[in-house]
Amino acid sequence: MTLLTTVFAAIISTVIWYKNAPADGMKVSVLCWMYWGAALMWLVDAFFGYAELQAEYFTPTPIEILNDLYLGLSVVALGLIIWLALLLIKDPKGVLKAALLKQK
Repeated sequence: MTLLTTVFAAIISTVIWYKNAPADGMKVSVLCWMYWGAALMWLVDAFFGYAELQAEYFTPTPIEILNDLYLGLSVVALGLIIWLALLLIKDPKGVLKAALLKQK
């Protein structure tokens, strides 16, 4: 489930990035790279898991599936938090800077 979750997140973020490809003002490309990196990591993990467990790898218990789903969603959420922090630091549209200067 971790691999599946991160692959779906990578595909969705890639489609959003590609739709706005010439202008990457929201830095969605960074989100794409993070999710594709996570998906690659989980793919390698799946290969090693299969090498260790053989056929048992394809029959996880419901608890294992739920734990993997939570882990995959946590990775997606962490990627979004990192992307949001980067977006606030870079402030490509100057929104945060304008808001801070307006308050003073």
